[in-house]
Amino acid sequence: MAPRILFVEDDRQMRHLLALSLRQEGYDVDEAETGEAALERFSQKGAEVVLVDLRLPGIDGFEVTRTLRRTHDVPIIMVTACDDSHDVVAGLEAGADDYVVKPVVAKELSARIRAVLRRLSVTALPSTVLRFGDVELHREAGTVYRDGKDVPLTRTEFKLLCELAAKPGWVLTRAQLLELVWDYDFFGDERLVDTHIGRLRAKIEDDPTNPTLIVTVRGLGYKLAP
Repeated sequence: MAPRILFVEDDRQMRHLLALSLRQEGYDVDEAETGEAALERFSQKGAEVVLVDLRLPGIDGFEVTRTLRRTHDVPIIMVTACDDSHDVVAGLEAGADDYVVKPVVAKELSARIRAVLRRLSVTALPSTVLRFGDVELHREAGTVYRDGKDVPLTRTEFKLLCELAAKPGWVLTRAQLLELVWDYDFFGDERLVDTHIGRLRAKIEDDPTNPTLIVTVRGLGYKLAP
């Protein structure tokens, strides 16, 4: 079956044009004009990827993202009117996996969708249990435990932890992580890495403001403490 895309955008012309382009590439696109309609359609039909405009009337894209993220790890790509650091970081912290800037280029959007869909197969990894501190990473099962309790991670957070855990003590640059986790080697944004590292630390570190597991190596990148 064709991957199902839920596209939430109040600009009808832009939504229709991009939806048409995505349908021509083989996607099943469901359109919603408001945040309220998007949440209702997602609860009824679900989706493999959600595209959401941040500045929606009523329930805005930030709240749509937070609501979906409370109960689902569906990949979310936010659409923002400008490359504004505040909006981008706020959207990523709300739970989005990636973003595109208006005017949206159809080919770039399609490439980003393909990248997040490839990430859905992240659990198809060799059967391995990795332990660091009080954290257990079960790669094949796609689960993480801390002190024996399940830690809910998004697919992107899980993939990021897997890549760091695969080379404990090795420094991975932001560019390397963009390529490994987001599959971007030409239009990635380092804010994606920094914000997701912050979200991951908040879930597995005793004190996210003073991390001991995922360590920043100033001027280089991040490493998982061996």
